[in-house]
Amino acid sequence: MLTSGSNGPSLSMGADSSGGNNLRSESFTEEKYVDDSLESGCLSIVVLGASGDLAKKKTFPALFNLFRQGFLQANEVHIFGYARTKISDDELRDRIRGYLSQGKGASVEHSDELSKFLQLIKYVSGSYDSGDGFTLLNKEISEHELSKNSQSGTSRRLFYLALPPSVYPSVCKMIRNYCMNQSDLTGWTRIVVEKPFGKDLSSAEELSTQLGELFDEQQIYRIDHYLGKELVQNLLVLRFANRLFLPLWNRDNIDNVQIVFREDFGTEGRGGYFDEYGIIRDIIQNHLMQVLCLVAMEKPVSLKPEHIRDEKVKVLQSVLPISLEEVVLGQYEGYKDDPTVSNNSNTPTFATVVLHIHNERWEGVPFILKAGKALNSRKAEIRVQFKDVPGDIFKCKKQGRNEFVIRLQPSEAMYMKLTVKKPGLEMSTIQSELDLSYAQRYQGVTIPEAYERLILDTIRGDQQHFVRRDELKAAWEIFTPLLHKIDNGELKPLPYKPGSRGPGQADELLERAGYVQTHGYIWIPPTL
Repeated sequence: MLTSGSNGPSLSMGADSSGGNNLRSESFTEEKYVDDSLESGCLSIVVLGASGDLAKKKTFPALFNLFRQGFLQANEVHIFGYARTKISDDELRDRIRGYLSQGKGASVEHSDELSKFLQLIKYVSGSYDSGDGFTLLNKEISEHELSKNSQSGTSRRLFYLALPPSVYPSVCKMIRNYCMNQSDLTGWTRIVVEKPFGKDLSSAEELSTQLGELFDEQQIYRIDHYLGKELVQNLLVLRFANRLFLPLWNRDNIDNVQIVFREDFGTEGRGGYFDEYGIIRDIIQNHLMQVLCLVAMEKPVSLKPEHIRDEKVKVLQSVLPISLEEVVLGQYEGYKDDPTVSNNSNTPTFATVVLHIHNERWEGVPFILKAGKALNSRKAEIRVQFKDVPGDIFKCKKQGRNEFVIRLQPSEAMYMKLTVKKPGLEMSTIQSELDLSYAQRYQGVTIPEAYERLILDTIRGDQQHFVRRDELKAAWEIFTPLLHKIDNGELKPLPYKPGSRGPGQADELLERAGYVQTHGYIWIPPTL
């Protein structure tokens, strides 16, 4: 279900019946959601790179969950896999079956739905840079549209590129030349591309130009799956629908903001890919910067996708150049033992970067972005630390400050760290929390995977949670100078032990940025 619970929050949004940017209706109830999103004309979803890991582990499971929930109707949709591997329809179905059968709520009914879903999948083999395969793909799609008696000009074609960015230009050129829906009514062709969108500003702009010559910006959906996470999507509601936060969310009350991504494992067989990009390109420049935008942006004039994305761009354009004194890089010991990683690799597997936003709301507030692999815990969270209480009559400053924490994953939650009286006869204080833990508050509600939400948004034509070209450019402008210094060997990552917090210098940087560590307090997710 695409709801935060029967008694959880909902967004009030206008409806657009044009079929272009369908805005969500007043309720997040499933029935209304389905009714508003369906358009006439059959839907063809093409997964390019169908035999790869991303398609098997993310794309097909997301499509299956949408099918199970009724968002993809068997009488309207057909799914096509396309890749170079020469396999049959049944062989592709067998390859992905295991990734789908372990899904949420597996049961006899689940097995029944799985069989029906797999029958919707057809496979086409072909090259990514020659017309023969795409001609055959177009023939298969057209036959599907014809079999559904789709009215001319109303059929919809969604191409999901679960592929390396290096082949985007050639694949998009093939789609443009051989597979476009010749729409003259309500039909459309849309392209979903995965990160990384380039390696620096120039390569990202080159890629954007190449795609822009083939498709309009409204047809391109640059997917960043962090924007589909439930707690990330809740940020706008939290900030702009609650009077409590409006007067607090500024430099007068907030001392610093941390946005953290931690993994307790290393590259896990992805060493060759990761060594080409590193933790800043892989996590910080895209995922964490998207979160920063939602934390720091001004209130948009409406919830229309373009109004929201306009405000995100303004934040990025207000970020000051990164100071090298406010960067700590790390590389875990044993990283270069991976045979796919260069013995003299300078690629960071850990980074802490302090950013400053030069505007009226955030002047002087450090935004600390921290990401790393092979650390002592796995989590992603936003940590807003408030300033000290003036005139501290309880002398409790040493215990820690008020913090508002949004746990993005795992154990989704929002909690406020407060100083309260310790129970007992003495007047002593202790740190505690006001806690909204989703597993406890919304029992029985399945939080949708990010890819489910974003694929559904693509079908609806809602680009709110996708990256616009000028947004992408502004983000690369911030990080490209730093990345070039790392690539040129001018900045070296510090070694750290797997299972640690990362380099000790990162904690020193946090302290210099003004972050005050809380001692003796650990948030424990509630047990059911």
